[in-house]
Amino acid sequence: MALQTLYDAPTLTISYDHVNNWLYLDWHGALDDESVMAGALKLLELLKQENCRKVLNDNTHITGLWADAAQWGSDVFFPMLHEAGCRYFSWVYSPERYSQLSAQLAVEHTTAGITIMTFQTLDTAAEWLQRM
Repeated sequence: MALQTLYDAPTLTISYDHVNNWLYLDWHGALDDESVMAGALKLLELLKQENCRKVLNDNTHITGLWADAAQWGSDVFFPMLHEAGCRYFSWVYSPERYSQLSAQLAVEHTTAGITIMTFQTLDTAAEWLQRM
């Protein structure tokens, strides 16, 4: 990936991949509802700015339970992301079980119209997104 960092915060780095024309989200540390929601809104802003249709969302470096933010994501955020032009969202699970449960909650309950796939490894997530 040829990445240009667009945003760097304690729990999230968002980069633009010039080769694949997608945003890469590298979440890190212990997440809570507030940090997830703030990061998601920053993603929305940058997706519009870069005119992207794809997101590679990497949770391999996180811990924590953020179930309320997951519910907000499925009900509010993903529809906003779809409206902003996102069509494909590739999600790499955290190895930590509580974070996996939060991610599953967000993915399973959204009806936003975005094709969302979940993966255990970054390589398989990137390969799928490249085919879309």
